[in-house]
Amino acid sequence: MFEKLTENLSHALRTLSGKAKLTEDNIQDSLRDVRRSLLEADVALPVVRDFIERVKLRALGSEVSSSLTPAQAFLKIVRAELQSVMGEENEALNLRTTPPAVILMAGLQGSGKTTTVAKLARLLQQEDKKTVMVVSADVYRPAAIKQLETLAGEVGASFFPSDPSQQPAAIVQAAITEARKRFIDVLFIDTAGRLAIDASMMDELKKLHELAKPVETLFVVDAMTGQDAANTARAFDQALPLTGVILTKADGDARGGAALSVRHLTGKPIKFLGIGEKVDGLEPFYPERVASRILGMGDVLSLIEDVEKKVDKEKAQKLASKIKKGERFDLQDFKEQLEQMRNMGGISNLLDKMPGMGSISKSAVSTVGEKNFRQMEAIINSMTLKERQNPDLLNGSRKRRITQGSGTSLQDLNRLLKQHKQMQKVMKKMKGGGLMNMMRNLGGRMPPGGMPPGGRFPGF
Repeated sequence: MFEKLTENLSHALRTLSGKAKLTEDNIQDSLRDVRRSLLEADVALPVVRDFIERVKLRALGSEVSSSLTPAQAFLKIVRAELQSVMGEENEALNLRTTPPAVILMAGLQGSGKTTTVAKLARLLQQEDKKTVMVVSADVYRPAAIKQLETLAGEVGASFFPSDPSQQPAAIVQAAITEARKRFIDVLFIDTAGRLAIDASMMDELKKLHELAKPVETLFVVDAMTGQDAANTARAFDQALPLTGVILTKADGDARGGAALSVRHLTGKPIKFLGIGEKVDGLEPFYPERVASRILGMGDVLSLIEDVEKKVDKEKAQKLASKIKKGERFDLQDFKEQLEQMRNMGGISNLLDKMPGMGSISKSAVSTVGEKNFRQMEAIINSMTLKERQNPDLLNGSRKRRITQGSGTSLQDLNRLLKQHKQMQKVMKKMKGGGLMNMMRNLGGRMPPGGMPPGGRFPGF
C-alpha cells in the first residue's frame, strides 16, 4: 500500500540529511520533491498546495529539538501534516440510536460495495457483538441479490430476501419492518450502483435515504482511482448527507491519492480501508498510522492488532514453549507459520506495517508471494510426518517422490529446505528468553511516537 508514494517521499526527505538547521533555502528542494511526489501519487492539486504551504510554515517557524536532526524534524512535520490532511483520528460508526441502526451503502458499480457490506457485518458481529441483517435494493445488476445472500451466509448475518421485480423503496421498507420485529441491532442497505453518476441513481438514493433515515450513509469507492475517488465522493456528498467514506482495494493502491484527497475535498472522514476480497479484509482507518506507513515508519499497532485477531493462540503458545525448551524447529512448525502468515494477509500486509519495509513490499512479494507460500505448503504436505520432523531423512528417492507429489522441482524443494534452515537458526537464538531480548532491543530503538534515537529511518 502506498509503495510509490513512500519511495518518492523518502527520496525527497533525504535531501535534508546533513543540514545543520531548517532554513527557507535548504527546504526548498525538499518541498519541491514532496510536491512532485504528491502529484505523482494523484493527490488533488488543491490538497497539494495547501499541504506544502502548511509544511513550509511549520518548518520555518519551528525550533528544532536538540535530540533531532533537521531531517528528522522535517520528517516529523510532514508526518503531522499527512495525519491532519486525512483526519486527526479514527471515526467509528455511530450506532447510537433505537435499533435497528440503519446503514445505507452508496457507490459506483464495481467499487466493492456488496463485499464491503459483508465485511462490515462480520466486523460488527465479531467485535461489537451486534445482530446484523443485510438487504439488497439493487434490482438492476444481475445476480446482485444472490451475491449478497451468499456473502451473508458466509459471515453469518441475517439476509432479508428481495426480488428484481420489486421497487427499491418497497424492499427497504419491508426490511426495516422485519428488522424491528426481530430486534436486529444493525440493518445494512446495499443500494444499486452505476458505471457513472447519473440523475436517476441520485434521485433513487435520495428517496431511499429519506425513507430509511440512516444513522450512517457510507460512500464506498475504489482507492486505485486516485483523486477521481475524492471527486466522485464529493459529487455523492452534494446529493446525500454522507457520514463517511470506505476506500476499497487499498492493498492495490501504490499511489495513495484517494486517501490524501478525500477528507480535504469532502470534509467527510475515511472510516475503513478494504484490503483484498476476503470477508476479513477490512481495517479501521487510523490517519496517524497511515501517515506512518506512507513515510516508511510502519504501523506496529495495526500489526499487533492483526496478531491478536488472526493468529492461533494455542499453536503460537505451543511453538513458543517448544523453542524455549530448545527443541528443534521442524518443517511442520514451518508449515504452521506459513499458514499463520497467510491468515494475517500474507507477506505484503506484514511488510507494509513493519518499520522501514513499506517501500520494498512489491519487490518482496514478487519473490515471497502467495504463490510461493502455496508451493511451499504443497511440498511439505507431500512429506510424511517423520520427514517433516526430521528433514535429514530426505535422500534422493524421497525428494523425487515429494516433488512429483507436489508438482514442483528439486530446485523448489532445496530452496524450501534452505529457508527452513535459516528459520531454524533464528528460532535457536530465541531459546532461553532470546525473543524477549530481541523485543527489548526493538523497543529501545522504536519508542512511542515512532522516532528512534538517532532518527535512523531508511534513507537518513
